[in-house]
Amino acid sequence: MFGNLNMKDMMAKMQEMQGAVEESKKKLENIYVKGESHDGKIRFVLDGNRKVKDVSVDESLLAKENKEDIEDMLVVAFNKAIEDADHVNENEMKNTASGLLPGMGG
Repeated sequence: MFGNLNMKDMMAKMQEMQGAVEESKKKLENIYVKGESHDGKIRFVLDGNRKVKDVSVDESLLAKENKEDIEDMLVVAFNKAIEDADHVNENEMKNTASGLLPGMGG
């Protein structure tokens, strides 16, 4: 993977990679994705590291007593948000890898 690099060069490259990954994780903290239920009454906002940043439930749902519908909407909204966060995270890590190890990203 590292060709003819000596141990010192390999260690330097590994440190560079670790720094780049940490930088990418910090970048992902500032990228937000949203997942909503089909009717938009429940919304999750996650950062690019898949951490929940906000949950919003429309007031009209709180007045209802339809627990199963609310649970279904929560599942749809959360899964959509996590799917989008996965894409953002994967793309950022690919970009980081391709910058450090040509041929790895893309």
